[in-house]
Amino acid sequence: MASDVGSNQSVERALTVLRVFTAGRSELRVSDVAKLADLGLSTASRLLATLEAAGFVDRDPVSGLYRLGLDTVSLGGAVLNSHPVHREARQIAQNLAADLGLGVNVAVRRDASLFYLLNFEGRQAPRAFVLAGQRNPLHATGLGKSLLTGLTPLERRGLLPAAALVAYTPRTITTHEQLDAEIDRTVARGYGSELEELALGRACVAAPIRDGAGTVVAALSVSGPLSAIDLQNREATLSRIVIEAADSISIGLGYVGPAHHPSAVSL
Repeated sequence: MASDVGSNQSVERALTVLRVFTAGRSELRVSDVAKLADLGLSTASRLLATLEAAGFVDRDPVSGLYRLGLDTVSLGGAVLNSHPVHREARQIAQNLAADLGLGVNVAVRRDASLFYLLNFEGRQAPRAFVLAGQRNPLHATGLGKSLLTGLTPLERRGLLPAAALVAYTPRTITTHEQLDAEIDRTVARGYGSELEELALGRACVAAPIRDGAGTVVAALSVSGPLSAIDLQNREATLSRIVIEAADSISIGLGYVGPAHHPSAVSL
């Protein structure tokens, strides 16, 4: 039993070491890893050496800094390829980004945040980094609002206490009363929107994705800089496109939908 406990602790510590590389900085010293993972220096060094031998971290021979290894990409690719939403959404999202020239994102809910499964950037909305695997707040994004349509007001309050409704810009929703009203609006229209609520100068339009049981399992959004997305003039067109794309993915997941399911016709 003691051996099992020790083995479990080693696995947990190794996973904690891997997770510190996803928190922002891509290259870390042993001392950085030890501090961020709350481990002793010798323990952190031993775990990094083990992970390096397994291909999950790489060490720069000149600087001595560690970064995630390419074998983690293999794991991530295997996870995505086996995920039903990713399989159904990938081609639709890629085509949409090419057609619109905007960013197209698909995310699921992981606990109290949204988790990006994929993103494609159009020519008018370039990014210098990959969104897949990253997280964002639910209350400050169109994707998050669409994902929250699958929860009751009571469930939303349990998931997101008032202190979690952090203001990222002056436009961010910061009370549950505001969030309730926005979720009701999202349900009524069939799509959610976000205008500079998470970051200034950016906006998005999003719609929920449902599985065969009708459960909201993901959301799709079109996003970009204000000048490119031009919500004032293009919201009706973009919302129709986003709803149709989300519905196509939902159908691929087995959703047949109630007759009163919101559609672009109600815009």
